Amino acid sequence: MISISGLSTLVALKLVDATEDKEQALLREEPEHARAIDYFLENISDVESVDDLMGDYQLYSFVMKAYDLEDQIFGKAMMEKILKSNIEEPDALINRLTDPRFKELYNAMGFGTDGEGNINTALNSWRNRVVAKYVDTQYVNDKTDENEALGTVLEFRRKAAEIESPFDILKDTEMSEFFRTILGLPAEMAALDIDRQAAMLTDRIDLATLKDPEEVEKLVRKYVAISDANTDFSSTNGAVQLLSGALSAGSGSFVPVTIDIEAIAGFSGYKLR
Repeated sequence: MISISGLSTLVALKLVDATEDKEQALLREEPEHARAIDYFLENISDVESVDDLMGDYQLYSFVMKAYDLEDQIFGKAMMEKILKSNIEEPDALINRLTDPRFKELYNAMGFGTDGEGNINTALNSWRNRVVAKYVDTQYVNDKTDENEALGTVLEFRRKAAEIESPFDILKDTEMSEFFRTILGLPAEMAALDIDRQAAMLTDRIDLATLKDPEEVEKLVRKYVAISDANTDFSSTNGAVQLLSGALSAGSGSFVPVTIDIEAIAGFSGYKLR
């Protein structure tokens, strides 16, 4: 995997855009992931109920990781209750959870009433989609560990087209941070009543435009510009180090400047593609 540690988010994103397909292919072949994928493909067709899934820790942990729920793997009892919920009942446990990851996993697994019956696991197309989800999730998480802002951008690209209401944003921590950043809203906004937060978002952005890939990339450029402007890369950026060296030699003086985020985001030399 190519390291992006220490790079600006702009440079890291350009590198990711050029290498993502190849890197995901290499990740899939790494021994740890290759073994997990092979085991999943060979054994998941035997799973016909939630109990079957819970009875095989390797399969259970694989699907949890695929749907970015690795931090919840230890809670098997709770996950069993979630997957056995009847989503048709408004007060069912699955409908009371605000974290969208749980519902995504629930819908993907497709267990029947009380967690019995499943036709998905017998389908090659379904199994391949879960494997692709697993690989993509590991890839995004690895990049997020190296550059949190880049991870937020990658998540936004993947989720933007599915955002239908401001509540889809507010129930997702990363999406909330993304939109607060590009809209210039304070972090303290999160303490407000959720309906008021939703109204603030609706007033500032037309969510229908998120179906347009070009509009999505405009928002990505703005977020990247703001993130880089707010981050100190002086310890890792070669150009800054050279400038610092020249100034320390007594050949110049430092002149502070004000950065115009809108100008940076719209500058032709800043385009990502």
